[in-house]
Amino acid sequence: MHRATTFPVLHAGMNTQLRHWREAATLLLAAGCGAPARPVRSLLGPFDYEVLLLQRSRRSGFLPSAHVFPGGLLEAADFSADWLGLLPALPRCGLGSVRPSPPGGNRAPVFATDRADLGSPLPGDVAFRICAIRETFEEAGILLLVSGPGPATDPGPARLLPQHHLPSGPELAEWRRRVQQEPACFLQLCRYLRCVPNIWALHEWGNWLTPVPRAGRGDRRYDTAFYLCCLEERPPHTSQDEQEVTGFQWSTPPEALELFKSQEICFAPPQFYELCRLCNFSSLCDLHRFGSDRALEGCERWMPVTLAASDGYIQLLPGDELYPKDPDYTGEKKLFLSTDKKVEELMKEDSKLHRVVIQNLNNLTVHVNIQPKYKHINPLKIDSNIVGSNADCNSRL
Repeated sequence: MHRATTFPVLHAGMNTQLRHWREAATLLLAAGCGAPARPVRSLLGPFDYEVLLLQRSRRSGFLPSAHVFPGGLLEAADFSADWLGLLPALPRCGLGSVRPSPPGGNRAPVFATDRADLGSPLPGDVAFRICAIRETFEEAGILLLVSGPGPATDPGPARLLPQHHLPSGPELAEWRRRVQQEPACFLQLCRYLRCVPNIWALHEWGNWLTPVPRAGRGDRRYDTAFYLCCLEERPPHTSQDEQEVTGFQWSTPPEALELFKSQEICFAPPQFYELCRLCNFSSLCDLHRFGSDRALEGCERWMPVTLAASDGYIQLLPGDELYPKDPDYTGEKKLFLSTDKKVEELMKEDSKLHRVVIQNLNNLTVHVNIQPKYKHINPLKIDSNIVGSNADCNSRL
């Protein structure tokens, strides 16, 4: 939930030196759905899982009416030392250690920053996961908790708390309201239930920084940690908060792209990109295995740089031939890229591609032909204008 607050006063763990953006966490939440109950409209075939999408309020100051993954701003309560009384007394609270960056690599600062230097007793990897779990409860009413004191021994997709372990519906709704008003109440809820946030079910997936020229109304910018969480159960009971979130749906990645193509829902480019990346995996178990194994490699920060062509826009990503060597992260240089050439001309001229072509709000295409870093996977090339039976679903690029 994006609370209407100014930049915070000094809080341990929070990077208050940031002037141009706020830190946030978001969650790609996938849940098993078994065999499809409706006809499959994509050449990609059936998927055995669905992904949670939340519709933001049309009154929202950032991405109004768009469908997004659950998530929101990092709060001081996510770094509270009191969490150490609930979480296991292990290095990084039992999370696996991320391997050092390979030569030429540069792990995203949002993950690499040593929060101890900012006065936090809680590792950043833990606090950001707590934030994503808390926000998922606030926005969708889903509690990702475990009753044990540490990581599950089962390496497969996570399980939710059994229903008998949860408060009644009205009581849980009251807890949700309290957490929305005061994030510190999430720790109180965990104590009350004698549970801990299931931080071990969340796997580092990516990092997107809002671009400078496309920052949205009010120039709001966010440095967002993306996590992946796979649940073995069918999609859990979900409910919007009727504040920032006015609707929700569980869809397979191809179904979500089909709805986007037909203009029934809208995405920002990061959501479109990540859904195209999820299209590589039709099996929940395969997605979970890839996500959990790959997460220990870390990831890099991606700040799209917008290039205005004569007939559309291109969002350039790191590794693209046209991506600036020294990106204007802060926007202070006021550098805006433009050309009189058409998008098609630029596509023919350039050989190293990592970009999102934007013809209009519901016509996006991801083009990638470079090797992904940190053992990640490139998205499938799916033109949102032809996602259905004629989609270009060629192999991983």
